[in-house]
Amino acid sequence: MVFDLILGGGTALVLLVYLAFALVRPERF
Repeated sequence: MVFDLILGGGTALVLLVYLAFALVRPERF
C-alpha cells in the first residue's frame, strides 16, 4: 500500500538523520 511505503520511507529518513547526527556529534551519543 502507498501508506505503508510512506511510513517505511519516513522511518528510513529518521534513521538516516539520527545516524548523521551521531557521526557529526558523537559526544552526544
